Amino acid sequence: MKKILLSPLALVSLTTYCLANPLPQTVEPSVKSKAEQQLKVQNKHIVKLVVEEIGKKLPQKVDKYTKFVKIESEGLKLLYTYEINTGSKSDEAVRTEDKKRMEKFVVKGICQTSKRFLESNIDITYIYDSAISKEELFRFDVTLKDCKYL
Repeated sequence: MKKILLSPLALVSLTTYCLANPLPQTVEPSVKSKAEQQLKVQNKHIVKLVVEEIGKKLPQKVDKYTKFVKIESEGLKLLYTYEINTGSKSDEAVRTEDKKRMEKFVVKGICQTSKRFLESNIDITYIYDSAISKEELFRFDVTLKDCKYL
């Protein structure tokens, strides 16, 4: 019984120690630059995989008015494209009346659901197009900095 309790206790202690004392980081510019380049390559690969996997499941109905139709990447940025069924509202009316209202909720949602991407310097853009005219209505570009006060 003591061995069973000792193992989880040792694991908790080690984890606590590692969190309190992170591994040392190099200050040598060439080593640091190579590490950052490798991280970018890794993150670009992750972005590519995300696009491939999510793309397989599209289009997807989000709600009564919205459909998730496309996902793409631009370097270290994920671009999600949605179509909104605006009904009888003109594109300009949607831009002026709905953008501000939606922005707060969309940015907050991205910050909550995609925090790991943002922390890995993978930015996210949500693009909203009209389902009727196929014109872009608006877009929200989100970086980790946008989540600072949420």
